[in-house]
Amino acid sequence: MINESMREMGRHRSCIRELFEYGKQQAAIVGKENVFDFSIGNPSIPAPEEVNTAIIDAVEKLDSITVHGYTSSSGNASLRDMVTDDLNKRYGTKLTNFNIFFTCGAAPAVVSAVRALAVPGSEIIALAPFFPEYRVYVEPNGAKLVIVPPDRPHFQINFTELEKRITAHTQAVIVNSPNNPTGVIYSQETLEKLAGLLRRKEEEVGHPIYIISDEPYRELVYDDAVVPFIPSIYPDTIVCYSFSKALSVPGERIGYVLVADTCTDEIPLMDAIMGAARSIGHVCAPSLQQRVVALCAGVRPDMRVYDKNRMRLYDALTSYGYECVKPQGAFYMFVKAPGGDAQAFSDGAKAKNLLIVPGNDFGCPDYLRISTCVSYEMLERSLPVFKELIEEQ
Repeated sequence: MINESMREMGRHRSCIRELFEYGKQQAAIVGKENVFDFSIGNPSIPAPEEVNTAIIDAVEKLDSITVHGYTSSSGNASLRDMVTDDLNKRYGTKLTNFNIFFTCGAAPAVVSAVRALAVPGSEIIALAPFFPEYRVYVEPNGAKLVIVPPDRPHFQINFTELEKRITAHTQAVIVNSPNNPTGVIYSQETLEKLAGLLRRKEEEVGHPIYIISDEPYRELVYDDAVVPFIPSIYPDTIVCYSFSKALSVPGERIGYVLVADTCTDEIPLMDAIMGAARSIGHVCAPSLQQRVVALCAGVRPDMRVYDKNRMRLYDALTSYGYECVKPQGAFYMFVKAPGGDAQAFSDGAKAKNLLIVPGNDFGCPDYLRISTCVSYEMLERSLPVFKELIEEQ
């Protein structure tokens, strides 16, 4: 006997992965230069030199047991100290290594947080547009995913609809800022309003309602934008972080769960997260990568390449007549689908080997996501296709 729900997930990739795999197949047929792949958020700039130096130093200067041996389930305590020290300096917090649990990237961090909160009847709220994998992270792990419609055209938070959906079953709200797919940063005002709403609702329902803050793009910002640190605004916050995007190391799968020291039930909650991680086999993240990211905790990405792509694409598309959300962070652009049907427009683009992701699975079937972490040369070559597509509408 086979678990059919797991089989279905294995057989059917996400809409993003489907386009990405299609692009690789087409490149083998028509040539890579003739495929314009804007599907997946795979960092296109090299890792900072500090990352490479940390790897080399670890291998050359430390014994193999230190480099490659098991650490504590939560991760090496001294390395967790280095991460929390960086956060404390930046945000004025008083976190300790107890508050950090190293994970194999942000995905198991979110899954562990969800499983830790998944009591019978529990609901987790996602704010559209949202990363489609949230459905996979939540629903097979003991909770119901509840979707809040988007706040068009600003893509902050639709508070009227959010308040309607908070019930006694609500355990958490997932917040992703800078946002995938819009690139929008939730403002201080938005987050303070969210905090006020959740405090009121906590009193009404008689239990904590946590924010699960999914932050893989925290360091990727433009025009000196500021990403508010949510634990400084709302006490009951769980941060799920990945170093993949900031350090251009997506294949190394390293991140952490942070349980804020202000959280209700801080110690039981961390125990539950550790237990949840254990239940899915995600304990003791790779020891070499723990060392590397801890040594590079203060390193910030060079955003000039991403910014060049952002502005070139935004200026070109808006000049052609596309309606675009101007990204404040991350490396995506959210574009209103000409004609209103994102799937149809994506299919038409696909026929020309221009791969852009329809927003249906993000909760916005009238928008398209374009990943801007691509080579500038490919971006330039793709522009006539974008122009041709909108002229055909």
